[in-house]
Amino acid sequence: MRTWDLNLKVRLIGETLFNLLFWMYYPFLTIYFSDSFGQSVAGLLMSVPPLVGIIANLLGGYLSDTLGRRQTMLLGSLVQVVIFALFALSLSDWINYIAYILISFGRTIYYPASSAMVADLTPEKDRREVFAVFLTAFNIGAVLGPMLGSIFFFHYRSELLWSCTAAAFLYLYAIFFLIRETMPEAESGKRLSGSLLSVLKAQIRSYKVIFYDKVFALFILAGIVVMTVIRQENTYLPIYISAHVPEQVLFSWNGWSPNLGGVGVFGWMMGLSGIIFVLFSVPVARMFEKINDRTLLILSICVVGASLFLMGCTTNVWMLLLLMATMSFGELMQSPVSDSFVSKYAPAEKRGQYMGAATLQNTIGNFFAPVAMILSGWVPSNGVFGFILICALIGALLYGLLFRILYGKEENIN
Repeated sequence: MRTWDLNLKVRLIGETLFNLLFWMYYPFLTIYFSDSFGQSVAGLLMSVPPLVGIIANLLGGYLSDTLGRRQTMLLGSLVQVVIFALFALSLSDWINYIAYILISFGRTIYYPASSAMVADLTPEKDRREVFAVFLTAFNIGAVLGPMLGSIFFFHYRSELLWSCTAAAFLYLYAIFFLIRETMPEAESGKRLSGSLLSVLKAQIRSYKVIFYDKVFALFILAGIVVMTVIRQENTYLPIYISAHVPEQVLFSWNGWSPNLGGVGVFGWMMGLSGIIFVLFSVPVARMFEKINDRTLLILSICVVGASLFLMGCTTNVWMLLLLMATMSFGELMQSPVSDSFVSKYAPAEKRGQYMGAATLQNTIGNFFAPVAMILSGWVPSNGVFGFILICALIGALLYGLLFRILYGKEENIN
């Protein structure tokens, strides 16, 4: 990291600080909205932000390749500063919900430009490792965030949200004064012009070409199924844990026996997941660097799906922690490989748009993830977890088909 460009160093520090606070509130929003609106209504409401995210993803990728990486990151960060302040001042559950949607909008605009900047500044051979480092930065807050958030979010929410506002403002300041533009010279002549409608039409035309790419379209479809499964960690899982896991003794030592209820157990599970991401993101990326993308993507979703399914078979805190650790290692195998695959596959002049299109996996996956919450109103928890496992196996099959087509293309070219 000592040889990294200043852009990457500043972003690594800023994103680590901001995400520390992010993980103190984000995992508990599902529980909060379920308590405020009811579980079925909350499931429907949680499907709306991903729809907004689809627009933000496409817009973020388009702006990244036209307005520039730095300017797009500034725009996304500014939206978050303003809306976090609104969230902190709000006394209405509905305003809180709208604020959550708009914060997600700002974050989603930001990330295609952020990913494109990493690819701009990093040689292809180093990208897996660099993406793994940024994955560590994204998740370093998950070490203490959920455990602290189980206290602060429900008892000191205003103070927590004002801290998020301050962190977002400091990062906005750093981007403005310390980060330079990295958009390739071939694209630097492009600028936004005309009405908003003409910009949107140009954006749709650009992405239409991308989605005609059969291999990439299949990659997006597989990723949507996979992210639907992974996002159960923050949608159905916290509801299941809080409702079904009884209060129990975590351990006994020298007369001290801490008890954890459902929310506390979930906080510890997320904290453990964060520790694993922080300590093992880079080592796991290095460990599997010689293994091909196909094997890692298929293996990772199978591990995640099986871990979630087995969580539905136990309420013991230590078994749940062990299964969360297994699931986290499965996620560690998936994310850097997915980012690296897109950066290798995308043409350099359309890298921002491909990155933006690739993040549709997250937003559409987030849209479908609450289906498990809605399904839980009609079927028991083991049926919901069985549905999640089937989705994981479908994702693995789609990745297998994707690489069969890709390898066939390469053979025909050769």
